[in-house]
Parts: sequence; structure tokens; C-alpha cells
Amino acid sequence: MTAVSRRSAVEPFHAMDILAAANRKRLAGGAVISLAVGQPSHPAPQTALAAARTALEHGRLGYTDALGTADLRAAIAGHYRDHHGVEVEGGRIAVTTGSSAAFNIAFLTLFDAGDRVAITRPGYPAYRNILAALGLEAVEIPVGAETGFTLTPQALAEAERKAGGKIAGVLLASPANPTGTVTSKAALKALADYCAERDMAFISDEIYHGLTFAGEETSALQISSKAIVINSFSKYYCMTGWRIGWMVLPDDLVRPVERVTQSLYISAPELSQIAAAAAFAGRAELDTVRETYRINRQILLDRLPGLGFQIASPMDGAFYAYADVTRLTNDSMAFARRMLDEIGVAATPGHDFDPENGHRTMRLSYAGSTEEITEALDRMQGWL
Repeated sequence: MTAVSRRSAVEPFHAMDILAAANRKRLAGGAVISLAVGQPSHPAPQTALAAARTALEHGRLGYTDALGTADLRAAIAGHYRDHHGVEVEGGRIAVTTGSSAAFNIAFLTLFDAGDRVAITRPGYPAYRNILAALGLEAVEIPVGAETGFTLTPQALAEAERKAGGKIAGVLLASPANPTGTVTSKAALKALADYCAERDMAFISDEIYHGLTFAGEETSALQISSKAIVINSFSKYYCMTGWRIGWMVLPDDLVRPVERVTQSLYISAPELSQIAAAAAFAGRAELDTVRETYRINRQILLDRLPGLGFQIASPMDGAFYAYADVTRLTNDSMAFARRMLDEIGVAATPGHDFDPENGHRTMRLSYAGSTEEITEALDRMQGWL
């Protein structure tokens, strides 16, 4: 048997396992509706598709600067100016191969093996798994109604006391996956200030920006000059398969990030960068898509409780319902598999997001069409 490293022994990403099972069932002729992954059913905006077609027909695609094309970095800078009122120099922006690469690069640039990084529980499982694979320690801090479903300075201080040593960095998503929490501007500032006072790195995951339905959407760039911001074209811009994202960095991190990127990734795909630069001009189309999510969100809010799925956290942003399913099961993993096998509806068990209490929860994505959402709920109602 081939020996493998200890760092590879991370927990599976169960949402992707469920997606793979759903795809196998679909290939075998099953009528499957997937609410398992956060993937918009709408394609990239027409402006992005048109730019990509032109590039394919007339351009030679190759390596770009490690930090991205000048056009895309300028377009991202313009986005912050137009939508957040923040002036960001293009030189502070690093284009990445999706936000996943951005997390890898950020962790490698900011932390040394053994460092502790605070994240929320429940939270996005890839944070925990990437940290583990890089030899870092994830300090999972439970969030709930008592903390406004977000990290607080008080909870961080208590976590550091219990850990018996310094926490090197904090990672917070707003809107959050899976809870949908939108952290207020005041709460975000309090957290950023706490990190600055203690020389903790503060990473703000903003990949669900543009998908806020309640609360105050704030970029960390509006309140901190030291924050590391990560964003992506996957969610609001409907470009998951293009694998394109970005980071906004303090000046002193640009060169270290560039060095790591050069060796790990060379550059993000040029075709995706060309399409992404054009995607900003497609916001009218994308805002229409967002209104579909708003409708889907309300349908889930109206129907899930009657099916035994109690909404467990705010659905203020992103496109997920995080539900307590203890009225139905004490094993959300087995329940998810049965639901897929028996009625062809895929959803994600809570184990991904909360290793301690995830057996009692499930996440359902409402990024698909309204027809899909309605059909999935009809099947679930008949089955239950």
C-alpha cells in the first residue's frame, strides 16, 4: 500500500461526495435535483461569455503576470470604488485560481506550521481542511444566537485563553456559509480592531458579496487598512467552473504573495481573467438572477419548517438554508443519503460545517431555479 502523508488525512468534503453521488445517479438515468452545493444554475453573464468567445477566436492564450492581468486588476479596483466607495490601487490586487487558491496563498504567506487560526463553527469545511493540510491548527469557535452568529472579540479572547497560546490569525466570512450570517459594519470593525491591537492577521472572506438580502453588507476594506480580503467570481457572478477569484492585500504583503503564487500557480487562466474583467459589465443580468434567489429563499423560509426542517440560523445572505433536522433524524449523513437514493434530492449533511453538532443539521442551497426548488420540496413533502 502506498504511504500517504499525515497532512492528507483530512475529512472528506461531504458536499462534494454528495454531488458526486448525485451525478452518478443522474448518469444512470435518475431524475436528480441537487441542493447540495453552492453553484448557481445560471451561466456566466453574457458580457463575460462574449469576451471569452472573442478571446478564443482571435487571441493567443498564455501565462499572465502572476498577480493577474492589468485589465482585470483595474476592473476589480473599479468595483471597490463604485460599490464600496473605497479607493484600492490595482497593485494591491492579486488574481487567483478561484478563492480556494487565495486561501492557500494567504495561509502560506501569513502563517508558519503550527500557528493557530480562528474560524467559526459552523463554518466552511475547506477552511479547516486546508489549514490542517498545511500543518496549521484551526481553532473552531462556536457561534450562535448569543454571538449574533458571528465571531466576537470576547469569544476570540476566550478561545485564546483556552488554547493556551497566541492565535495568529482570524478568518471570517460575511455573508457566511452555511449560516447566511451578515456581520454588521460595527461588529466587523470591532473584530478588525481587536486583531490589529494584538497583531493578528484578519482575513475577510467576501465571496458571497452581492448576495445580501437582509442586514448591512460591508467590505473589510471600508474599515481596515490591514485586512486581507478574498473574493471570487463563482457566486454572484455565476462563474464557478471558470476558477477565478482575487485577493486585496496590504502593500507589504503584495510581494510575498507574488512569490508564492509564481511557484504554486504561475498565474490564473488567462481566458478566465478576460471573461472576469467583462463580467462587471453584466451586473444588470446578475441582479435579475439574484432576485430569483430572493424568491427561492422565501419559498424555503415558508415551507421548510412544515417539513420538520427548523431554520437554525439567519438566512440574511449567500444562498443557503441551514436547518436543524432533529425532528427527523439524529444522523443527517444517513438521512441525506436516503433522501438522494429514494427521491433524488441531494442536500448536504451538517458534518461538513460542524464536526460536533452537524449530525443534527443539514444545508440546502437555493442557488438553482425556482422550479427546481419547488419540485425538490414537493418530493420531500411526499416522502416525509
